[in-house]
Amino acid sequence: MKIRTTVESDLDTIHTLIADQSLNTVTRERWDSYLLTGAYRHEWSWVAEQDGKIIALAIWWGMEQFAHPFSIDGLYAVPGVDRVAVWSSLIRHALDTFPTDGEEPEYHIFLPNGWRDQPAVVDALEPRLAAAAAAGLSQLTERLRYEWTPADGLPARSTRLRFEPADDDAFLDVFRRVIEGSLDAATARAVARVGVEGAAKEDLEIYQSMPGECSWWRLAYDASGSLVGFALPSANNGGPVVGYLGVLPEHRGHRYSDDLLAEITHLLAETGADRIRADTDLTNTPMAASFERLGYRNHAVRMVASYPIR
Repeated sequence: MKIRTTVESDLDTIHTLIADQSLNTVTRERWDSYLLTGAYRHEWSWVAEQDGKIIALAIWWGMEQFAHPFSIDGLYAVPGVDRVAVWSSLIRHALDTFPTDGEEPEYHIFLPNGWRDQPAVVDALEPRLAAAAAAGLSQLTERLRYEWTPADGLPARSTRLRFEPADDDAFLDVFRRVIEGSLDAATARAVARVGVEGAAKEDLEIYQSMPGECSWWRLAYDASGSLVGFALPSANNGGPVVGYLGVLPEHRGHRYSDDLLAEITHLLAETGADRIRADTDLTNTPMAASFERLGYRNHAVRMVASYPIR
């Protein structure tokens, strides 16, 4: 079996393989569009060949500004092959190209609510997770996916906090401070890998690189002038998102996340957003409760396979 990155002459075969949607994010329209923007690239897409024929494909997604992708968007195989074996080989070959000091790659799989009770979904999911684990991405984080539309109604804006823009240094400082006690699994992995300072810098860099405007970002202060937290409305390739919100450790326990989320929702609505999306870890019950109090609807699940904390 030969493993290589794709080339232009593979396009017909790629189009045939991605027609099998299964649990994959890639569609024909998405592939063609993202290949033009750089979110997909031939050097980020890997195939396995046997007897000169492509038998499996792995497509990775990344941001146009970066030299390496962030996550797997789709795994495909022709009938009759050992999917776990060939997919794990494709993933390993891709992982070997990643810098050791960069953000760690992941595999994101989008699932319907109640997926555990849907045999077809489980049957499609299990070999993908087994292949990811065999390649080293064995840590699983289940994330709840939320969305808001104008039909859900704007939540009441905060009357106890005021919101102000700030410079990069101020946001770096607050990123650093909210890491303490964070319930976010990705944050814990980043801290284990590069420390608090490194994780804060990575977060700031990622959000600065997203399509959302940094001018939307706000620091939040209470009536006494104390910094309470921050709110980062943003956007990705799919549209407006709740980028990040955080409450400083000394102010937690007062539902300030509701105030921050309401401000993000208003700021994005003012830009004309007709849909706002957000994720939070299944285990982050305070944040999930905040989304639900403010009218966001849990519409799906994102399963994230990553390296275990080392």
